[in-house]
Formats: sequence, structure tokens, C-alpha cells
Amino acid sequence: MARLAPGDPSSRNVALLALAQALFMSVQGMGSATTPLAAHALLDADHKWLATMPVFLVQLGIMVATVPASLLMAAIGRRLGFSIGAAFGVLCGLIGVVALYRRSFPMLCLAAGFQGAQAAFFWYFRLAAADTSAPAFRAKAISLVMAGGVLAGFIGPQVARAAVDWLAPVTFAGIYLAMSGFSMLVLVLVQGLSIATLAKGERGAGGRSMRIIARQGAYRVALASSVFGYAVMTLTMSATPLAMLACGYRFGDSATVIEAHIIAMFLPSFFTGHLIQRFGVLSIIAAGGLIELLCAIVNLAGAKFANFLVANILVGIGWNFTFIAGSTLLTYTYTPAERGKVQASHDFAVYTATAAAAALSGMLQAKAGWAVTNLTAIPLLIAVVGAALWLGMRRQRLVSAPAA
Repeated sequence: MARLAPGDPSSRNVALLALAQALFMSVQGMGSATTPLAAHALLDADHKWLATMPVFLVQLGIMVATVPASLLMAAIGRRLGFSIGAAFGVLCGLIGVVALYRRSFPMLCLAAGFQGAQAAFFWYFRLAAADTSAPAFRAKAISLVMAGGVLAGFIGPQVARAAVDWLAPVTFAGIYLAMSGFSMLVLVLVQGLSIATLAKGERGAGGRSMRIIARQGAYRVALASSVFGYAVMTLTMSATPLAMLACGYRFGDSATVIEAHIIAMFLPSFFTGHLIQRFGVLSIIAAGGLIELLCAIVNLAGAKFANFLVANILVGIGWNFTFIAGSTLLTYTYTPAERGKVQASHDFAVYTATAAAAALSGMLQAKAGWAVTNLTAIPLLIAVVGAALWLGMRRQRLVSAPAA
């Protein structure tokens, strides 16, 4: 089994990136538990259906910034790129505080856009770890960085509960202040990274065209796994606080569900890399799709607190499998000279889909209800499982085909 030696520079990078991931996902967790409810409080009765608009704008910010972020980091390096992302996070928190003091929904939307821009840089933590690791260790490097999110599952919602009235009587403003502080900590942390930039010749070479790269079955399945797995998770998580509010649950109840959800998203990361090595990346993609499908079934079965809790745990685990396995499969589809554009194309597709899912979730929940929201997820998950089975059978045919 591949391991990192204590003196290997990659081990320091992975550790720092895992800690940065924990802080980053704490910010995301605070935003997920708070932003829809803060927006709901700022909107009048006729516009409550726009409550998930800031969540959509987070995803839109990621979508818009993810390609420039990847290409910029290919040119200036990961450390400086991640520092820029941290600065966006600081701005997000400060603008959020001002938005709540002024009771300005447009300013809250602006804060969400900066949160998305931060995330566009920070979601490359996992691929930065993979790119500095030996091929045999890539799945584990990605998993270990993603495992940093386990701490976020405890820290984010707990800080949100404590900070909700820090700046009373302005509810929720203290949470945005905490989000700004966490982003400042990430800014300090990433200064310790030691990741070499591509040589000028490598950057100039460019490698194959995206048209050729995208013809690879592995690239397409990686994309399907990450895009659909992430979109379903966003659709479910974004609508959950609003669905629980409609059922009469309190903020503390929805914060508990989001806390469990975030833990479920990242706790499997301690063994997902091992499972990929043991059973293969395609098996884990298929398993992730099936687990997320179970989430939709549990949500459709009832609206008790236990349904919300169990469903959000399931969609978190399923997301972990589809996203880590999809990201791992992606790393085998490009050369170092190609990684900037390939990673950018992958993450752009992922966050385009999640932006659409975030926007759709509020509309579906307000106009069609919780059942329709969950039924929408089912075809996407069937596509994930089907893509993994297709590539597995295709590879099997190639292996068993007689030599010419």
C-alpha cells in the first residue's frame, strides 16, 4: 500500500491542505446552514421563493471563477492562487455582516458571489494534493484532504449556533463575521505550502486539445460522477432547511441536520481512498450513486426529523464516493501540461450543474414541494450508476478481446 514518508514534502502539503480544507468547509457549512434562512428573513412575503438565490449565486460564483482560478494557478502557482481565494472569503464575510445590518438582500447576494469565488480556488485543494503525490497515492491524497472536512462538520454548525447572536439584535451577522475570520486563518495556513509551478516550457506546450481529451471514456465517466453526484447533493442540501422550516422545525433542528450531513460528506474520506484501491474506482462511483438514490427514497418516505437526518447523511456519503472517485479517475486522463485546462473543464461542469441545482431547489420547494424536489434527483443518479457500469463493461471487453 502506498504511503508518504515522513520527510516527503508531499506529506506536509497534504497535511496543510487538509487543515485548510477543514477551515474552508467550516465556512461552507456556516453558509449552508445560515444563508437560506438569512435571505428568507430579508425577503417580503411575495418573494420568499428567492430564499435560495444566494445559494445559487455561491454556485454561480464558483462556476464563473473556476476556469480562471485553475488557469491562473497554472501560471502563478498554488500558494498565491489560494491566497487570492482566501481574500475573497474575507470579503464575503464582511459584506455579509453589512448586508444584514442594512437589511439588504442584494448585498447578501454579493457576499454569496464572493463566497463562490473563494470556493472556486479552494476546491482545487484536493487536486493540488493529487498532483504532488505519486500515482499510487493519488486516491489517498485526495481522500486525506477531503477528510479535513470532518472537522468542519463539527466546527461549522457549532460556530454558527454560537455566533448567531454575537451581533444581536442583528440575527445571523455574527456568523458572517466568523466566516471572515476562518478565511483569514486559511490565508495564513497556505503560506506554508511548497508546490512547484510548471516550467515555462511545460506551460507553453499545452498538450492535447480538450476535444481529444474529452473523447476518453474515463474523462466522461469522471465528469458524470462528479457533476451528477454533486448536483443531487446540492439540490437536497439547499432545500432541506426550507423544507424543515415549512414542517415547523427550528433553526437548531436544521443546523443539526446540516451538521450531520457535513460529517457524512467527509468522514468516509478516511477510508474512501482505500476502498478505491481495494474495489476499483468504478465500483465506488456506482456505490455512491446508489447511496444517493437511497437518500431520495428516504425523503420521499416521510417528513419526520429522522427522515431529514438519515437522508442528509446518505446524500453526504454518496457525494463523498462519487466526488472523490470521480476526481481520482480524472487525474489519470491528463499530463502535467494539460492539468490546468482539464481540471478547469471538470470543475466548471461540476459547478455549472450545482449552480443550476441550487437555483432549482428553491423554486421546486416553493412551487412543487419536497416530493418533486427528490424525484428530480432520481434520473441523475441512474445516469451515474449507468456510466460506471458502461465503462466497466467496455474495459472488460477490451481486456478479453483476442489479440489481432
